[in-house]
Amino acid sequence: MTVLDTRALNRATLARQLLLDRAAMPVRDAVAHLCGLQAQEPQEPFTGLWSRLRAFDPTALSDLLTGRRVVRTHLMRRTVHLLTAEDVLAWRARHDPMLRQRVLATYRGELTGVDLDELAAAGREVMADGVPRSMPELARALADRWPEPGPRPLGELLVAALIPMVQLPPRGLWRTKGGARNLPLAAWLGREPAPAAEDGTDPAGEALVRRYLAASGPAATADLRSWSGLAGLPAAVAAVRDELVSFRDERGRELLDLPDAPRPDPDTPAPARFLPAFDNAILGYHDRTRIIDDAHRGLSVAGARVVLVDGRVAATWTVEDGTVVITPLHRLARSDRAAVTGEGQALASFLSDGDSDAVRWT
Repeated sequence: MTVLDTRALNRATLARQLLLDRAAMPVRDAVAHLCGLQAQEPQEPFTGLWSRLRAFDPTALSDLLTGRRVVRTHLMRRTVHLLTAEDVLAWRARHDPMLRQRVLATYRGELTGVDLDELAAAGREVMADGVPRSMPELARALADRWPEPGPRPLGELLVAALIPMVQLPPRGLWRTKGGARNLPLAAWLGREPAPAAEDGTDPAGEALVRRYLAASGPAATADLRSWSGLAGLPAAVAAVRDELVSFRDERGRELLDLPDAPRPDPDTPAPARFLPAFDNAILGYHDRTRIIDDAHRGLSVAGARVVLVDGRVAATWTVEDGTVVITPLHRLARSDRAAVTGEGQALASFLSDGDSDAVRWT
């Protein structure tokens, strides 16, 4: 079985994640290809798409949100993601057990004894008036019936697990601040999520396997589990295995992939790229060494924005008064610093609507 070394996996990841060459595709198609973007920080997806698409216009993403073609919702790993309407309708039921389990594990003591079906029905009844509510507002509306858990556990259980919800604009629009106000997914999109299959098959899981590999392969089932939060999807993997090809990584793990997906030459040049907080190019794997050194792995879960140099995390970045501030993690060659500076100037211009292209190194 062919062994793919770390550099080969890196270039495959960059190609699938649209980070090797910026793609000329519509914004909605990019969101779909990437299987959604992590969006718990509302403005971060704009940087993620700017780094991946040619001539990215941020108002195009805002228009998709207000036009109800893209939504913000809890899904993979119980975190807020930006997904196409079609994907969240198709995938939500498959994630329901995981969403419930994760909230219950977080608030095990507070939620012991709560009848989940009864609580969900009561929450739906409150939300049936069509009024968007924040998580605390919904929890307070039910606090008389369930006073023991407290507003945070009760609200998170309802919004992140029991009732499929979307966070409504203006939250998530370009250069717009807004609190998280929620409405049931069916009310916003006019359609209920597709129900889980009752015949023992897992079509939604199979679709997730194929789509994940298209965006992030080659990958091990442990990587799939880390990305989705689901328990490895073993039945779905088994169902589509005949469609896939297999490799090994240098640790001996089996990697699965779509046969015709891009696996560039490991020597393909990789441009400097700026990634937003919690980007799937890093968080989408259990073994992240293809893109970040183990010594810096903590950055990927701490919300640090990172810079890729030759395809690997080599610096972090922030914005201060319109200036992109870059902090290298190790010494960089002069040519790499020049490439990062040029990309940083372009990013500063994008984030400031052309008012600044300032870059500062720390």
